[in-house]
Amino acid sequence: MIKLTVDATIDSLDIILEKLEEMLDDREFSPKSMMQMHVAIEELFVNIAHYAYPEDAPGKADIDMDIDSDNVVTMVFRDSGQPYNPLAKEDPDVTLSAEERDIGGLGIFMAKKSLDSMEYEYVNNQNVLTIKKKFV
Repeated sequence: MIKLTVDATIDSLDIILEKLEEMLDDREFSPKSMMQMHVAIEELFVNIAHYAYPEDAPGKADIDMDIDSDNVVTMVFRDSGQPYNPLAKEDPDVTLSAEERDIGGLGIFMAKKSLDSMEYEYVNNQNVLTIKKKFV
C-alpha cells in the first residue's frame, strides 16, 4: 500500500500518477486500463485541487492506493475541504450536443464510466472518495 499526503494543487497530480505507476511497475496491463485510471484520477483530483479549499488557503489531500491479487486497484482520496459529493450530481445527457448540455459534470461522468466503482462519504469532517478499477 502507498500512502501519500500532497498539497491539494494541480502540481501534485504528477506525484499521484507517478506513485500509481511505481505501484504497478512490475505488472503488465493494457494501455486502455492505465489510460482509464489516469483520466479518472485526473478528473477527481483536479476537482479537489480547484474546489475543496479556498484559493487563498490551499489544503492537503491524503491518497491511499493499493492493488490486490486480482489486479483491482483501490484508491482512497481524503480532503478536509468543503463537503462535496461528486456522485450527487445527475449524469449529463450525452445524447445532447455540447451546446445543448448544461455546463459541468462531464469529467465526473467520464471518471465513473472509466472505473468499476466509486463511492463517496463525508466522515469526521472529511470528504472520502473511494475508487476501484480492475486492471486487465
